Amino acid sequence: MKALSIHNINKYFYEPEKFQVLKEVSFEVEKGEFVAVVGKSGSGKSTLLYLLSTMDTDYEGRISINETLVTGLKQNQLSAFRNEHIGFVFQFHYLLPEFSVLDNVMLPALKLKKHPKEQIEHKAMELLSLLDIKGHEHKKASKISGGQQQRVAIARALINDPAIIMGDEPTGNLDSKNTEIVFEIFRELAKERGQTIIAVTHDDEFAANCDRIIEMADGKIIL
Repeated sequence: MKALSIHNINKYFYEPEKFQVLKEVSFEVEKGEFVAVVGKSGSGKSTLLYLLSTMDTDYEGRISINETLVTGLKQNQLSAFRNEHIGFVFQFHYLLPEFSVLDNVMLPALKLKKHPKEQIEHKAMELLSLLDIKGHEHKKASKISGGQQQRVAIARALINDPAIIMGDEPTGNLDSKNTEIVFEIFRELAKERGQTIIAVTHDDEFAANCDRIIEMADGKIIL
């Protein structure tokens, strides 16, 4: 099953003048594949991830996620689709610092309203255990280490069982030990749970260990 299909994507910026940032980008990603998107700054990789995240809808071409055509959907439809099918892990964890670790993880599922609160809490605790942060669940998110915060962000990304986890420099702020931990978590999620991971990264070693590398230059895929 295809987790992601992208056909002939063109994207333009119009400030300060018209500039084509993505040019005829097409590729597919299988369910359970762990893909790194690499390229120099300005190559278009972060712009591409932003389109795949469905947050930017101003492009030419077609994007299907989990065999649903998301191109052309209205903003409220995209917002609901995103919350259910896509998990995000950024370079900065974007946790709510005054909330507890547990509350941060539960938030997207409470928003989705698919399951009762007790069930969501149980699932969140399972994820915290899986990511080796059990015992920290009642601490404020601001009171744990950077590596732990990034693992909490991964747990939050997983709470709704998304089809795809998208990472924008997910290890960019971490030391080598925590980078390795996060990589192994992603590897296990792809292999054991069949979750698809697409990560934009500048880390050559991280990319080299992924299932596949998509390399971009000047708005095109070159590899």
